[in-house]
Amino acid sequence: MFALFGACVAVAYHLVSGLARIIAPFAGGLAPVLAIIACTVAVRLLLVPLSYYSLRGQASQARLLPRVQELQQRHAGHPDRLQRELSLLHKEEGTGLLGGCLPALLQLPFFSVLYRLLESRTIDGRPNSLLSHDLLGAPLGSRWLGAPGPVSAQGAVFLGLFALLAVVGWLSARSARRFTAAAAAPSGSAAKGSSAASPAGASQPGGAIGLLTGALPYTTVAVAAVVPLAAGLYLLTSSA
Repeated sequence: MFALFGACVAVAYHLVSGLARIIAPFAGGLAPVLAIIACTVAVRLLLVPLSYYSLRGQASQARLLPRVQELQQRHAGHPDRLQRELSLLHKEEGTGLLGGCLPALLQLPFFSVLYRLLESRTIDGRPNSLLSHDLLGAPLGSRWLGAPGPVSAQGAVFLGLFALLAVVGWLSARSARRFTAAAAAPSGSAAKGSSAASPAGASQPGGAIGLLTGALPYTTVAVAAVVPLAAGLYLLTSSA
């Protein structure tokens, strides 16, 4: 398994490096940065169906949450009966117990390969040449807390990255909440009545789903503070 993962990272390295060489005559020193961004965008576009079904699953879980809570209260002392009722509920609604988790998990191998590519100093036993380039004077292999330190020109590049990640995180959380609320809302006149009665509440997914949807986009800022600049650029592009 580790050998297969390493081989995938090596293939990704050759693809990104090859693209950087192709666009180098036009982009100059920014070619590796643009290649990282382009490859990240390409992977994201390929995984759009999985991202869509992940959000649809989260919306279904949010819509069923009140009924799930009702069943939990009704059968609190009978776990076997509760499990049967929950399985029946999800079967009737055409949703799985995992909801949007499975599509999200299926995306992880692709993003893990890209992240490993941009975080590793060596690829297939050789130096990772992508990390030897720079962005506005900050080496792609440098870290925020590394030399020359966070209070420097290099540190300013990282601070700009953090600011962009925070903005993208806020926009991502906002878009996800709206999508989940829209997909979870009932159709027809009932939907019109409920949205008219409580427009603010309708935009908020409930329980752990809402918390997860709102918090996850901001974790990229903390991750970017401890990974190389190249990996931070990947996080920014992927989040956007």
